[in-house]
Amino acid sequence: MSNNYTESELEQAALEWFSEIGYEVLSEADVSPESDCPLRESYNDVVLMDRLLGALERNNPSLPAEAIEETYRQITVPQHPGLLDNNHAFHRMVTDGIDVQVRQPNGSFKTEKAHVFNHDNPEANDFIVVNQFTVKQGNATKRPDIVVFVNGLPI
Repeated sequence: MSNNYTESELEQAALEWFSEIGYEVLSEADVSPESDCPLRESYNDVVLMDRLLGALERNNPSLPAEAIEETYRQITVPQHPGLLDNNHAFHRMVTDGIDVQVRQPNGSFKTEKAHVFNHDNPEANDFIVVNQFTVKQGNATKRPDIVVFVNGLPI
C-alpha cells in the first residue's frame, strides 16, 4: 500500500511538525512588505532585520548599541568575494562569535565577542518558519515552500 501525498499535504505536515517543536509558523502574507506588521522592508530582504537585532541585543546584553550594529553589519554584508569563503566566514561567526571593538571608559578599545545564537539557553533563541517566503533577486522571483529562521537568519 502506497501513500500518495500531495505537495500541499506534505508542506502542511512539515509546518505542523515545526509548530509542535515550538516554532512560530507564519505565512508569506504575515511577513511580506505589504502586511500589517511586515518583518522585512522589501522582497529582496532575506534576513529579518528586527528579529536579528533583537536576538543580538538579548544574547549580548553587555555590548553597546554600536557593537550590536557592527555585529549586524558583519553578519549581513559579505566579507569575501567568493561564496565558499563567505560560507566559511559565516560558519565561524555563528559558532565562535564575532569580534567587535568596544570603546572603554578611558577612550581605548577592547575586542569582545558578540554571539548570534544563545548556545547556553537554546530556548532563548527566536525560532520561526515561513510558508511560501517570496524572494526577489533582480528579475527572478523565488518562493521556497518553507524557510526556517533562527534569530532572523534563514537557515
